[in-house]
Amino acid sequence: MELQHNSTMIETSGASLVQDKSNKSQRIRHRSLQLEDSLLSEDNPRLIYINDPRRTNDRYEFTGNEIRTSKYTIITFLPKNLFIQFHRVAYLYFLAIAALNQLPPLAVFGRTVSLFPLLFVLCVTAIKDGYEDWRRHRSDKKENNREALVLQSGQFRIKKWKKIRAGEVVKIIADETIPCDMVLLGTSDPNGIAYIQTMNLDGESNLKTRYARQETASMVFEGKMISGLIRCEQPNRNIYEFTGNMEFNEQRFPLSQSNIILRGCQLKNTEWVIGVVVYAGQETKAMLNSAASPSKRSKLESYMNRETLWLSVFLFVMCAVVALGMGLWLERHRDQLDTMPYYRKRYYTNGQYNGKTYKYYGLIMEIFFSFLSSIIVFQIMIPISLYITMELVRLGQSYFMIEDKHMYDSGTDSRFQCRSLNINEDLGQIRYVFSDKTGTLTENKMEFRKASVYGKNYGNSLCKTDHPLQEANISAAAVGRRWKLKSEITTDAELMEFLHQDLSHDERIAAHEFFLTLAACNTVIPILTRSSSSSCTMTDLHEDVEAIDYQGESPDEQALVSAASAYGYTLIERTSGHIVIDVNGEKLRLDVLGLHEFDSVRKRMSVVIRFPNNDVKVLVKGADSSMFSILAQETEGIGHGEPMGCNIRLATQSHLTEYSSQGLRTLVVAARNLSGEELEQWQCSYEEASTSLTERSIKLRQTAALIECNLNLLGATGIEDKLQDGVPETIESLRQAGIKVWVLTGDKQETAISIGLSCKLLTPNMHQIIINGNSEDECRNLLVDAKNKYGVKSADHRNKNLKIKRNAESDYLEIPEARTSNVSHAVKAAGMANAPLALIIDGNSLVYILEKDLERDLFDLATSCKVVLCCRVAPLQKAGIVDLIKSRTDDMTLAIGDGANDVSMIQMADVGVGISGQEGRQAVMASDFAMGQFRFLKRLLLVHGHWNYQRVGYLVLYNFYRNAVFVLMLFWYILCTAFSTTSALTDWSSMFYSVIYTSVPTIVVGILDKDLSHKTLLQYPKLYGAGHRQESYNLHLFWITMIDTLWQSLVLFYIPLFTYKESSIDIWSMGSLWTIAVVILVNIHLAMDIQRWVLITHIATWGSIVITYVCMVILDSIPIFPNYWTIFHLARSATYWLTILLIIILALLPRFIFKAIHRTFWPSDIQIAREAEILRKRRGGLGSKLGQGSS
Repeated sequence: MELQHNSTMIETSGASLVQDKSNKSQRIRHRSLQLEDSLLSEDNPRLIYINDPRRTNDRYEFTGNEIRTSKYTIITFLPKNLFIQFHRVAYLYFLAIAALNQLPPLAVFGRTVSLFPLLFVLCVTAIKDGYEDWRRHRSDKKENNREALVLQSGQFRIKKWKKIRAGEVVKIIADETIPCDMVLLGTSDPNGIAYIQTMNLDGESNLKTRYARQETASMVFEGKMISGLIRCEQPNRNIYEFTGNMEFNEQRFPLSQSNIILRGCQLKNTEWVIGVVVYAGQETKAMLNSAASPSKRSKLESYMNRETLWLSVFLFVMCAVVALGMGLWLERHRDQLDTMPYYRKRYYTNGQYNGKTYKYYGLIMEIFFSFLSSIIVFQIMIPISLYITMELVRLGQSYFMIEDKHMYDSGTDSRFQCRSLNINEDLGQIRYVFSDKTGTLTENKMEFRKASVYGKNYGNSLCKTDHPLQEANISAAAVGRRWKLKSEITTDAELMEFLHQDLSHDERIAAHEFFLTLAACNTVIPILTRSSSSSCTMTDLHEDVEAIDYQGESPDEQALVSAASAYGYTLIERTSGHIVIDVNGEKLRLDVLGLHEFDSVRKRMSVVIRFPNNDVKVLVKGADSSMFSILAQETEGIGHGEPMGCNIRLATQSHLTEYSSQGLRTLVVAARNLSGEELEQWQCSYEEASTSLTERSIKLRQTAALIECNLNLLGATGIEDKLQDGVPETIESLRQAGIKVWVLTGDKQETAISIGLSCKLLTPNMHQIIINGNSEDECRNLLVDAKNKYGVKSADHRNKNLKIKRNAESDYLEIPEARTSNVSHAVKAAGMANAPLALIIDGNSLVYILEKDLERDLFDLATSCKVVLCCRVAPLQKAGIVDLIKSRTDDMTLAIGDGANDVSMIQMADVGVGISGQEGRQAVMASDFAMGQFRFLKRLLLVHGHWNYQRVGYLVLYNFYRNAVFVLMLFWYILCTAFSTTSALTDWSSMFYSVIYTSVPTIVVGILDKDLSHKTLLQYPKLYGAGHRQESYNLHLFWITMIDTLWQSLVLFYIPLFTYKESSIDIWSMGSLWTIAVVILVNIHLAMDIQRWVLITHIATWGSIVITYVCMVILDSIPIFPNYWTIFHLARSATYWLTILLIIILALLPRFIFKAIHRTFWPSDIQIAREAEILRKRRGGLGSKLGQGSS
């Protein structure tokens, strides 16, 4: 956000993306931000005939005003929803399994039963999607049936929104919502001014001014009919630009963004407006911008797919073993097939089948069918339930993040928002945080602090005043009126006295024009409220008080205009053609001949005004980097023209450096007189450029260059943007957690460094590497010199020498320090290695670095530094920096910002966080998570991020284990039954196992389990490193889990087999025993790993065992099932209960021993911290041990 506010501009990054076509870094712009520039061709304009919708849409090419945000209709819901769901490859896998089971030779399970798991998952997802879409339909219906006044047969009549068409004239009353994009024709104000609130569009609460052209406004105000033709650009999603022109009464005049009001905005402080519809329905800018942010995929989920591939290999091997065993068994018993009941070739029973051929397909086909049947039997090796379990767990986690009272911002009344449910666990693995500065680290509430006027510094003797004319002897008091500002303004007594003294001619004019520029060169709207003040004055008289509230699109502009008012230059009226400024009680009316708004190329703003004496001046303010180059070669005396040398320029530059070192945002103010010839030349170019439909911004920029030259320097300003609460502490905690914080700002270098020091991002002992290059060769030399000086090695060289070392205390895989501080031994010997490095680079250098072959050098240097600070960067460069890390490392990145120019950065990062700040909600709408303050990032990552990663990591491993132990049990059984792919378990038990018997505890633990309290995690940020080391989920843990699963499955199968070997128990009774045993086993396995027991955890864990028994009793009570009454016979025997107990003990004993030994001799930081927590609860605190263990 800093770019646009440096010159108090009103355009944001959306406009700069269009204007800065020469910037080659558009290659990394996200598709959702691309603007359809190709549609702006003058050969293909949109023609709108005012009040003639039939002629406007004679070719039926324009859409109506009906909108639709829903995805489905009644007809398309089922096919479209299924198509979307089957984008998951696992669903296709289970569909193929269910289809195979419908074939007679492969019907292992009941045909209906085999469809149950897939249908269950599809139905749950479809119900969720259907409910969400029903809500969209309901919202669309409500929106489309709203009513507005439309001009029909000479009268305004009520018409539903959905029936409004392009070309129709619509009347909007105060506080109503705009139904479509309309060009203003007239308003209730004689000057054609209207005030709108764009909160529904971009979230900004400040009122914005829009103008009807004077040519039409006067006629509308008088009640006359208007007809004409509007030529405008084709629909596009850029809400910050509009290009068109209007032909009216044989005149042609330009239309711009200030002449259009957009759908979704509200009319404020204006009785009514009348406009003509240019874009309707889906073609409005609001609807074109309603696309959702790109979906992001969890890093852990991508790792999970790797393990799923291994499980697929296991499945294939098991099926191959069964098929091969079947083939060998058939070959061995070839001569006995006719006498074996299952494989005999002919029937020898009385009845209709006597003598008929049995369905024996031959050896090869039997092997093939055996392989396919095995896939059906072992299908849950790939856990379909895991997908829906993860969705439910993430939903539950999001609920508790949203309800976290510690992340509620009372200042903005905003709670934490989860806008994406796919990447909760990624919050626990962040390595890089890319942060905006203004509005993210700072409050974005500007206060005027310093001023350099004509080479003299002011602002050292400040006092607060709530109105500018509080000082004595000011002429306004004499006329009985004073202006009262909404907020207190800090003024400098010396400067106030300077403005009211008899000074030399040059100084007086310079000071006068300085404050006139602050008051006039902006787009701020003064809103006046008259009230009566009964406070006593020197004359004890009641005075009329004119309260002023300034509304502007930039906090910088509001601060500057308020400051001008505090010093006696009060902006009290603004129209499209003139402004009125109260100068110490005297009203000064200035005609506005033209306004060149801020853009990211010029980085300045200018206004051409005519004074009452017909003098014409251009007033300019902008960033120092763009202003000093357009000043006159020698600053001359403003009044007399005598040379002043470079004294004023040098003094002002010195003051700017001082302001920047104090962390103030700076602007340079300049002006000059325009001659009649210059004015005429500019007016011709300005009129031509402003009416152009193609490349209007470039032509306006060229026109501005005609007058923005040879300026006389007036002074500079310094505005304070205070740090938000808790920013230094948050950055320090993130740094201790092993997270690198990079700040990407549009502010000048000195300001950024000062803010970096104040927020503890930079420390005095850091070596600052400054890269400020103006060419490719210069940037290359600076990078190479810095790498050589500090011994930075290339990334390839570092990767070759990167060794994994064991931590002697914790036995975890440690990321070597060489990865982050890659400093050579020579540098260490020189004593330089102890001081961390900080890289400071400007946007001009990034232009050459990101577009040339220098990215690798920048990457090597930046990743070797502890801090990176990028100054003067454009929005696309922010995304380019994120992409630099994201594309070259596997580290997780997070971008956080609050403005529209942060959107590309937020969408580029793995995790995007939006701040609900002063600059609207564009960043929030594009983000994955949103919150009110930067300090909440500490809790989001260190607490919720850690918990979510630990929970989901364990959830995935446990689901793999739970299904694999069940499948392996079936595998051992098939090996003992002649590879026949028969099952001892009922079809329903097999299907209920993952869906009902064992699913609820997994979900509850995934939502509620906590390995450590939030206090411990915040107190010891280094514990966050467990996510960096992937302690909760990695390939090593997967293989250990699979080995443990193999052992448990062997115990589970063979203990009952040996126990009942000599008994007469039937196979269905054995299956019943195996079913209940495996459910109890996996639940107790889960219980061993639960860190935090609460009531609902007990209910879910032990309740699932009870539910399993209840379901088995019900299933065993149905006479048509082969397992009828088996559970009742088994439960009477003590052997049954002892067998289950023996299975649990023997299966879990190795796991228990392994965990006990590992935690005793090689405990992790998390385990040490947990033990410390327990000891604190028992004995009142032993926190010192934790500090030693987590070092």
